[in-house]
Amino acid sequence: MSGRRGHGEGSIYYRQDRECWCAMVDLGYQDGKRKRKSIFGKTRKEVAEKLKVVLRDQQQGLLVAAERQTVEQFLTRWLAEVVEGKTRPRTHQSYKDIARLHIIPTLGKLQLSKVTPEDVQRLMNRKLAAGLSPRSVQYIRAVLRMALAQALKWGSVARNVATLVDPPKAESAPVTVLSPDQARTFLNAARGDRYEALYRVAVSLGLRRGEVLGLRWQHVDLERGVLRVAASLQKLPGKAPTLVAPKTKNSRRALPLPAALISALQAHRARQVEEQRCAGTRWQEYGLVFPTSIGTPINPPNLVRAFHALLERAELPHMRFHDLRHSCATLLAEQHVPERIAMEILGHSDIRVTQNIYTHVFDHAKRQASDAMDRLFGDGPVVENPDV
Repeated sequence: MSGRRGHGEGSIYYRQDRECWCAMVDLGYQDGKRKRKSIFGKTRKEVAEKLKVVLRDQQQGLLVAAERQTVEQFLTRWLAEVVEGKTRPRTHQSYKDIARLHIIPTLGKLQLSKVTPEDVQRLMNRKLAAGLSPRSVQYIRAVLRMALAQALKWGSVARNVATLVDPPKAESAPVTVLSPDQARTFLNAARGDRYEALYRVAVSLGLRRGEVLGLRWQHVDLERGVLRVAASLQKLPGKAPTLVAPKTKNSRRALPLPAALISALQAHRARQVEEQRCAGTRWQEYGLVFPTSIGTPINPPNLVRAFHALLERAELPHMRFHDLRHSCATLLAEQHVPERIAMEILGHSDIRVTQNIYTHVFDHAKRQASDAMDRLFGDGPVVENPDV
């Protein structure tokens, strides 16, 4: 028995062997093979409604034939075809780890086109219950959101369900910065240290750790007093440190060198020439400003250990190496350097990053504001303006 095909409904008919209504949609050729999609339902009306959705999706360019693609299959393709080679190695590795360790175990078996906002919410709830920080769960959602945005462009999904789920709220991580007095104490403690010039570059110019370690002499002009940030050193697990492009377009920047920093770099270069002479045939030339004692790239964890040891000797608060960059931004603000100039020095792509993340007000600055109000409204004598 076969029902008559309604106008615009496609091929709807009754299948006696399955005792249900069904429809067939021709999706054309894909990968050299003709693709068709079958739709089933208990009533003709149910199949007609499903058919309308399929035809609408087909008109919008959605790849209906690929609807059985799982989340795991899509993420594997996305990482290989979009992320790898188009992002920095550490970024690719980070996305890959997030997908492998967090997204795929929970959502990997689901059909990509059938993932719902509830599925994403369940993923985040499980990760929070497992003890991950809200910040880590935010990152998991962000990676899934980026992947699904690509799926939307490719027509593999009708909507990006990750955007329909609110990320968990996370408090900003506390930031420790050096006050002007502490910065002087820190640099005084670094005198004679093998990394003295490196620390001075980090505090004076706010370079990221990778930018400092990836700095090469060809990008430092001591005669003109200019330093160019053109590369960054990255270290991936199990691999040797490698030079990569800077973090963003704005990270490529030319910075004028303070006179004190020029002197420090000149002394550092003379010391490096002596190290090269002592190393002899063991020296490996990479052209780095801050290499190991045999010329090779410094392993970032080794620098961090030396940095923490220096903080302890100087009796300064424990902090991350990245907090030297925060300190530079705050010290620039202390010296009344305009935010736009600070943004250029630090290589930020958005002025709000400079304003909201890297600028901190010290207690003594707050005290100055309090003293100013006390002078204005206190009980002391009011000095009238004689010109009035």
